[in-house]
This record gives sequence, structure tokens and C-alpha cells, in this order.
Amino acid sequence: MPDNYFAPYLPLLMHFLAACLLAAAIVALSAILGYRKPTRAKLSPYECGMTPLGDARERFSVKFYLVAMMFILFDVEAVFLYPWAVILRDLKMFGFWEMLVYIGIVLVGFVYIWKKGVLDWGPSRARGRG
Repeated sequence: MPDNYFAPYLPLLMHFLAACLLAAAIVALSAILGYRKPTRAKLSPYECGMTPLGDARERFSVKFYLVAMMFILFDVEAVFLYPWAVILRDLKMFGFWEMLVYIGIVLVGFVYIWKKGVLDWGPSRARGRG
């Protein structure tokens, strides 16, 4: 056994230290040497090339946050398809059926949020009328 158990990790530590020092140096040099001339256009909020309207700190609809959470949720679930696709040949038919069950569960969740109206951005309709 080696004298110091953490000796093999020394190059990794040095790499992290060098990366942190380089990042700090770049930020410091930018603050010291950077050209600053604030104008009204530079200080205005950027709205994708459109003229900003209203206050930049106005409230968003809750539906915006729900859609954002659903995007993250389904994006993470889609990430699980990549490792499965890499080892599909080793898993044979068991892996195929297992992934069909997984996709089925994801699809049930998608249909649920669709039926709940999370993805509906149109004008609100009275529920239960008809």
C-alpha cells in the first residue's frame, strides 16, 4: 500500500487549482482592464432584439413555471434513453420490453399533465360547462 493514499489524486487537485486560478485571473483582469462606458441602450433590459415594454420585474403566470418544470422533468427522463440505447444489444428483448414499460409510464405522465391543462396556454374556459 502506498504511504499516502491520496497521492494519485494530486494531479487532479492541481488541475482544479489551476482552473480556479485561471478563472479568477480572467475575471480580475476583465474588471481591471475592461472598457466601461455605460449608455442608456446598454443598461436597458435585452428583449431578443425587441424594444422592451413595461417593467422587467413583472410577474409571470404560474403556467410558465409549470411548463418549465415539465420540460426539465421530461428532458431528464429522455436522458435515460441514451445509456439504454448504448447497451441495447446486450440486454436483448428484456431491455426492449423494459424500455417500453418505462416509455409507457412517461407517456401516462404526459397524458396526465395534458389532461390537467398544464400545457394549455389559450384563454381560460369554464370547466364543467357544455
